[in-house]
Amino acid sequence: MDQPGIHANAAPRQATDIQHVFDLCADEMSSVDTLIRESLDSNVVLIRQIAEYIIGSGGKRLRPMLVVLAAKACGYQGTNQITAATIIEFIHTATLLHDDVVDESDLRRGQESVHSVWGNAASVLVGDFLYSRSFQMMVTVDSMRVMEVLSDATNTIAEGEVEQLLNMHDPEVSEESYFSVIEKKTAKLFEAACQLGAVLAGRPELEDAMAIFGRELGAAFQVA
Repeated sequence: MDQPGIHANAAPRQATDIQHVFDLCADEMSSVDTLIRESLDSNVVLIRQIAEYIIGSGGKRLRPMLVVLAAKACGYQGTNQITAATIIEFIHTATLLHDDVVDESDLRRGQESVHSVWGNAASVLVGDFLYSRSFQMMVTVDSMRVMEVLSDATNTIAEGEVEQLLNMHDPEVSEESYFSVIEKKTAKLFEAACQLGAVLAGRPELEDAMAIFGRELGAAFQVA
């Protein structure tokens, strides 16, 4: 008898066609893009300007896509994965806005970074806006477990940012410290994205497996 777990087809192994992966969640990702635009609306002109600039810069939307795919894999039938995916993207974008200020990066996704165009203060404050908007949206999901996963991820990412700052000018930084930053800054959000699929589906027995998968994928993504 098959054991309960993550849904999978028993097809022979073959090279993964990445376009097929995109096609699997195309409708949901279209809804995510719509919610991103709606949720970035603000009466503050500067927020709207920077939001439009960020949206126009593109991006792979890999992290929100992982939320959608993980929810599918765990058998989730609702719509809260759209909100969760948008939250993940907002947290990611907020970290990029703050990161570029700390790193003094002039380019992001092939164009001038936000802090290069509008200055450090605007970049930091709009990053804060994205964090606060994320927490507003978490409440609408009405799940304490979702809030636990996302708040833990946000706190860990912030720790990673500070840890990287301490290592920034250290030419003798250890491999252990290097991977610690990767685990906190990059892998943690991948972990949360995948874990949320199990949380939304009400499958606590799958949370650890999904979290580990996301964490390892995130670390590999950063190193590669």
